[in-house]
Amino acid sequence: MNSTLVTIIAWIYILICICSCIVIAFDILNHPLKMKIMNIVWPVTALYSGPLGVWAYFKLGKHTPEHHMNDATHKGPDWQSVLKGALHCGSGCTIGDLIAASAITLLAIKFFNSQLITDWVIEYIAAFVVGIIFQYYAIKPMKNLLPKDALIAALKADTLSLTFWQVGMYGWMAIADFLIFHHLLKATNPVFWFMMQIGMLCGLATAYPINWWLIKKGIKEAM
Repeated sequence: MNSTLVTIIAWIYILICICSCIVIAFDILNHPLKMKIMNIVWPVTALYSGPLGVWAYFKLGKHTPEHHMNDATHKGPDWQSVLKGALHCGSGCTIGDLIAASAITLLAIKFFNSQLITDWVIEYIAAFVVGIIFQYYAIKPMKNLLPKDALIAALKADTLSLTFWQVGMYGWMAIADFLIFHHLLKATNPVFWFMMQIGMLCGLATAYPINWWLIKKGIKEAM
């Protein structure tokens, strides 16, 4: 594989995604969304999905009518509410993974003499913490819960969702590391972040079905 070509492609896609993030952020600054946490979710979504994230924001983020959990429970969740629920979870995972991968590299952290175990454990913990925080700030105002009750609800709603998201991301990164490049990519390499962006899209694919089930069962609020 031509490493120079892959690096160029990586930079191009990273820059496209950054521009996509800026487009959404600029629109939100002028037209803030009613659900405050989504003002963070949509720009973060664009950081890995690029133009697709911009399309989803203008198609679903701004104009889709609000849904009630009971409607989703009785009629079955629609694809828009499931997608937004998965993206909401994924934005927390994305931020957590970004922070964790950067910290691991900067601090040269390694557990059990295995960089892979270190990466996956710390990234999961960071994604879990940030993901639950995101869910907390979605559920608390939506249902007007006490902080303790909102935290419990957030744990119930997003633990499976963010776990499935990380499984998809880890699966892709394993393919990239062991089958495509034959070595562990480092966060100092733009190709690592390009692969992580693809990994987030894989995470969306694996998190979508569990989000549908969670909303169907009334465990998670339709968004």
